[in-house]
Amino acid sequence: MTLPRTLVFDLDGTLVDTAPDLISALNFVLDREGIAPLPLARARNLIGAGARKLIERGLEVEDRAVDVEDLNRLTRDFVEYYGAHIADESRPFEGLEAALDELETQGFRFAVCTNKLEWLSKLLLDKLDLSKRFAAICGADTFGVSKPDPVILRETLARAGGQLAGAIMVGDAGPDIGVARRAGIPVIGVEFGYTDVPIAEFKPDRLIGHFRELPAAVNSLIGVTTAP
Repeated sequence: MTLPRTLVFDLDGTLVDTAPDLISALNFVLDREGIAPLPLARARNLIGAGARKLIERGLEVEDRAVDVEDLNRLTRDFVEYYGAHIADESRPFEGLEAALDELETQGFRFAVCTNKLEWLSKLLLDKLDLSKRFAAICGADTFGVSKPDPVILRETLARAGGQLAGAIMVGDAGPDIGVARRAGIPVIGVEFGYTDVPIAEFKPDRLIGHFRELPAAVNSLIGVTTAP
């Protein structure tokens, strides 16, 4: 039996514009440390490696550092606050659901592979009524490894009922390109996400600036021509 082709998506900065709520949570913990809030435009590219790294990067902006115990405390406070405000302003990127609808009619299934905690990822997608679209939603704690370790991608595909053959990764930053390369699958980069290095510099196989472009990019990678 041929397993269905699977598209595996990053979450923050790829499926959903989560920056407003993530930076709000970051500023909540920074304020507790007596640090002025970071403007969203300045801080959005700090996102992408999980809550702990986001806090470290936020502290570095102000030339501040904390010990491991304090970082653990800040991370717990961040997660608690963020979980309570996870979808205050976060929204799917424009054109996402239409693109998924089109690709679903072509027989694709979808999964999420993120460095966000699994329960937070599921909570966010539940609140946005998107969870039902994905055969698997896996985070940095699901298998004990984070992107770009290829184990997280391989195990996400297995949980989704897919396989590496015919799979494509979609993401916005270096870890997404890296995990796809290490797993040996093609990768599509999105230009609207969060990265301090332009996604084009990581040389994804395809690059899109809007979700309306995703079906054509996917089909070009699998040798299928879309209808005009």
